[in-house]
Amino acid sequence: MLTNEILQALKGYAANMQKKVTFVLQAGTHDKRDELVSFLSDIAGVSDNLAFEERDMGDTLRSPISFLLEADGEDTGIRFSGIPAGHEFNSLVLAFLHASGTDIKLDDSLQRMVANAKGDMHFEVFISLSCHNCPDVVQALNQFALLNPNIRAEMIDGGLFQDVVNERDIQGVPSVYLNGELFANGKVTAAELIDKLLEHDPSIAQAGAGEKMPLQDVTVIGGGPAGVASAIYSARKGLKVTLIADRIGGQVKDTMDIENLISVKKTTGPELSGALQAHMNDYEVTVKEHLKVARVEKGDIKTVVLSSGEEIDTKTVIVATGAKWRELGVPGEKENIGNGVAYCPHCDGPFFKGKDVAVIGGGNSGIEAALDLAGIVKSVNVFEFMPELKADKVLVDKAESKANVTIHRNVATKQITASNGKVDAIEYVDRETEQVHTLPLHGVFVQIGLVPNSDFLEGVVERSRFGEIEINEKCQTSEEGIYAAGDVTTVPYKQIVISMGEGSKASLAAFEYLMTQGDRLDALYESESNTGEQKESAVEIGRASCRERV
Repeated sequence: MLTNEILQALKGYAANMQKKVTFVLQAGTHDKRDELVSFLSDIAGVSDNLAFEERDMGDTLRSPISFLLEADGEDTGIRFSGIPAGHEFNSLVLAFLHASGTDIKLDDSLQRMVANAKGDMHFEVFISLSCHNCPDVVQALNQFALLNPNIRAEMIDGGLFQDVVNERDIQGVPSVYLNGELFANGKVTAAELIDKLLEHDPSIAQAGAGEKMPLQDVTVIGGGPAGVASAIYSARKGLKVTLIADRIGGQVKDTMDIENLISVKKTTGPELSGALQAHMNDYEVTVKEHLKVARVEKGDIKTVVLSSGEEIDTKTVIVATGAKWRELGVPGEKENIGNGVAYCPHCDGPFFKGKDVAVIGGGNSGIEAALDLAGIVKSVNVFEFMPELKADKVLVDKAESKANVTIHRNVATKQITASNGKVDAIEYVDRETEQVHTLPLHGVFVQIGLVPNSDFLEGVVERSRFGEIEINEKCQTSEEGIYAAGDVTTVPYKQIVISMGEGSKASLAAFEYLMTQGDRLDALYESESNTGEQKESAVEIGRASCRERV
């Protein structure tokens, strides 16, 4: 199952292990057991720091194809039910490396939050080996288990545990359960898992409360193309820069094929995200990943408060949080993003040349998408929820004149189905007759609007009625010292190359501002800090005086 090349690579990874990690497989019989035994034995054979055992673990493990990881004889809380091959192979490798002492790549404040969570927590992650979003969830929860002895994390291959999948009516992956109850479903980031953990145990928010970083020149919020461009341009100017992001790459990371980034003929979202990370690593940028901003406090010196409770004082802020496509919220949507479900006809339309597709949404964006696609694909079916289209009449007339465009009014999308990892049909309901129809196709373009990620700035800067941050030609917002760039702003075209340019522009504008205001802000911050220290000293002297009198 594992090639010599893979085994040699594993041997190199295992060379620096600090603890002995044992794969403990539940005793019993199963059709897939011999394959799993061979798989784990091969991995364990690459290093004396790895071992494989078969043992009756009672109720600790789910089945004869379930195993856990022990580190120096101690249960790590990490479990796998099934054979973690395909996309999940990296999850297994990272699990035993982290269990053996390799540093966990989570921000210190996040580690403290997870470590402080109370109560027994058993996470189950139902996955498919072909799912490219699942490993992020599995790996995050595995790290949670290593950080907190109260947490167990179990990867479950849904294809091998169909009875459980049917029992819980699971229709997409990843599906995350906490203590038997649905916790998260579909594509979810580590930052979103932290947010949900906060809902489960609000007390962990105090883990980083009161912690402060040194004064920053620029704090960038967002890790997509605009945010990374801002951080790099700012660092190149010699400024003290911190970037906060739920993940590097942002929404771009979910795009499978990119062919419109000038000078780069073809790349993928994960590859571009890796390149953005690598480029940023060449500069002195403090990166706080898997974190979200709770709020921004304005003033001459701004304060960025993180979801962990940590605070960052900064002279300028660049907001590059992007926008997310408004989702339908139907089964089969999230789990098939990049495999037939798309949101940008300009970006992804060419990949459906000569194929049948659907566009969900009858507004201007939906009809414009249908017109764009009509010249590329075999057929376009437009689905509008209301009896009448919301698009301009001139657009509707043009769409109706196209022989390969069909418009369905007063219909509701019920679900998107897939086979062999690709979309194969859409189910919809005629709202008048309540009759359910199935339309075979290869792609579904959701065009029901964009949602800017700007809610945390309510009352801080001016936003449009759509929630976009209003900016001028230099990316300046209504609040001095706060800039914005990319898809979160009123800039009309949402494209990677444009976001990169806007991020660079915002950085240059912030630098220009600091050239004239930087010294004043430094003096102000020093004065405020000294005043604060004096107040604390006065309080302490008063307390001491009281103690003496007592």
